[in-house]
Amino acid sequence: MLTTTQSLIQSVKKNIRCLDVYQAQYEMKSNPALLVDVREPIEHQKQAPKGAINIPRGMLEFILPQKAPDLDSAIYLHCAMGGRAVLAAEQLHRIGYKNITVIDAPVASVCDVFNN
Repeated sequence: MLTTTQSLIQSVKKNIRCLDVYQAQYEMKSNPALLVDVREPIEHQKQAPKGAINIPRGMLEFILPQKAPDLDSAIYLHCAMGGRAVLAAEQLHRIGYKNITVIDAPVASVCDVFNN
């Protein structure tokens, strides 16, 4: 039986650290962290939170180790609605990253908070 994308995301989300945008911003002000937008470049160009770097989900495992070689680095992920960020977080845990957080909010909310 095929698992729906939404079911997969909900299942994975149970094992991923997720925060709302306000809590994520608060933590990032207190501790150095990397904010990663896992959307496609065209999406990032249209709307992006201040300070975010764009690494599309399909390239994350190849590019992130160059940007954050320390597996204990604090990394906050976001996407358009949260699904891609959750799946990206799972993949980063698989390759050894230990301090991954998903910002569980639509990109418009992330931009509103981080750009003000």
